[in-house]
Amino acid sequence: QVQLVESGGGLVQPGESLRLSCAASGSISQIYYMGWYRQAPGKQRELVALTTREGSVNYADSVKGRFTISRDNAKNTVYLQMNSLKPEDTALYYCNAFVLLLLRGNYNGWGQGTQVTVSS
Repeated sequence: QVQLVESGGGLVQPGESLRLSCAASGSISQIYYMGWYRQAPGKQRELVALTTREGSVNYADSVKGRFTISRDNAKNTVYLQMNSLKPEDTALYYCNAFVLLLLRGNYNGWGQGTQVTVSS
């Protein structure tokens, strides 16, 4: 089984920065992709950023130029550097991963979420 553990959320003022981390652990052979999603109250969950094993990245239009997704393959960890935060970035941020397991199966799952609140 695979576990996704997120950290780094918190309360910040507009214009400040946070860095989120998501560490994948368990019987992982290979990570195909890892990404960040967010969900604000009353809204649908949306993709924020995604990175693949090959190194390609995708960002939501609303965060381009402000957020950066990166990986530490040795630690099976993905990061989301969030700069110039805005109140509309306030949401519960979830890590998602699709991985190849050691025993030949695949896993596609979610972390528990970490809260980001941007308020003056």
